[in-house]
Amino acid sequence: MPNLLILTEVQESMRARYKQMLLARFPELTVNVVGHHTLVDPYIADTDVLLCFSPPMADHVVRDAPKLKWIQALGTGVDNIVDLPSLGKEVVVTNIRGIHGAPVSEATIAFMLSLARDMPRSVHAQDRSTWERWPAALLAGKTVGILGVGLIAEYLAPICKAFGMTVVGITGAPRETPGFDRMVKRNDLVKVAPELDFLVVLIPMSAETHNIVGENVFAAMKPSAYLVNVARGGVVDEAALIEALEAGRIAGAGLDVFSQEPLPSDNPLWKTRNVTIFPHLGGYSLGYEDRAFPTIEKNMRCFLAGDLDRMINVVRKPASWN
Repeated sequence: MPNLLILTEVQESMRARYKQMLLARFPELTVNVVGHHTLVDPYIADTDVLLCFSPPMADHVVRDAPKLKWIQALGTGVDNIVDLPSLGKEVVVTNIRGIHGAPVSEATIAFMLSLARDMPRSVHAQDRSTWERWPAALLAGKTVGILGVGLIAEYLAPICKAFGMTVVGITGAPRETPGFDRMVKRNDLVKVAPELDFLVVLIPMSAETHNIVGENVFAAMKPSAYLVNVARGGVVDEAALIEALEAGRIAGAGLDVFSQEPLPSDNPLWKTRNVTIFPHLGGYSLGYEDRAFPTIEKNMRCFLAGDLDRMINVVRKPASWN
C-alpha cells in the first residue's frame, strides 16, 4: 500500500487534521507526519507521496526518496520544490490553487491599514502607557499597484476599489480584468512606480522574477509610498529594501515572506525602521486544511487509480509525459 509523508511546520493540530481526513477517505494509506525536514529519515526511503509546503523543503528530502512518485504542495508556490536539484524526473508535482484569495487579500489590507495608520506606533505607545495622537493617512484616494495579476490579485483589486483606491495591475500579459483601473506591462514597473502609494507584490518566484523589486524600483517610488510583499521573499531585493527604508526613500514596508524562513533573529529586517513583519501568515488561516482537501482528495483518487494524467493543478509533469 502507498506510503504518504506529511511534512509541514504548521501547528501539530493542523498536521493531525490532514492525517485524519486522509485516513478517513483512504484507509489503505500508511500516513506518517513530521514537522521539519530534519525528521524525515525514518520514513523517507519508503515514501511514495509527499504533502508539504515549499518553505520547509530541502534537497535531501527528495534525494533520499527513491520511491517518490508525487508531491502535493499544500500552497500555491512550488519554488523550493520544483527547483530542488535532486527531484526525480518522473515525480509529478501538484499544488493548491483558488483558496488563497480571501486570506492573502485580507492580510494585504491589514498591512496597508497598519502602515497608513502606523499601528506599530500605537502598540509601542500602549506598552509604555503613553497617550499619543497623530493624523492617519487614508487608503481612500491612493493608488495601489499590484505586481502579479492572478487569482489572488483578482480577489484583492475590488476590495481596494471599495476603499476608494485607484488600482493598477502590473503583469506580463496585460488584459482587461474587473476591479482594475488599468493594466501595465511588467517591464514598465519602474516607469509606473512613481505613481504608486502602495506597491503590493503578488508575483510568483522564478528565475525571471528574482529580485524584480530592487534598487531601481525603490529609487523610482515616492518617499511616502509603501511596499507590501505577500508573494515570496526572493522577488524583493532585501538588501536594497533595507537601504531604501533606512534612507527614507520609501515610507515603510509590510513583509509576510522572506528569502530565508524562518527569518533569522539576527536578520536586520527585524530592526529596520518602519517595517511590519508577519511570519508567513498571509494564507495561513483557520480551516485552511479543509479548503485545501478537495484538491488533495481528487488527486489522491487519481493517484491510487493510476490515472496521474487526470490530476488537477499539475505544475510539474513527469519527463515521460512529454
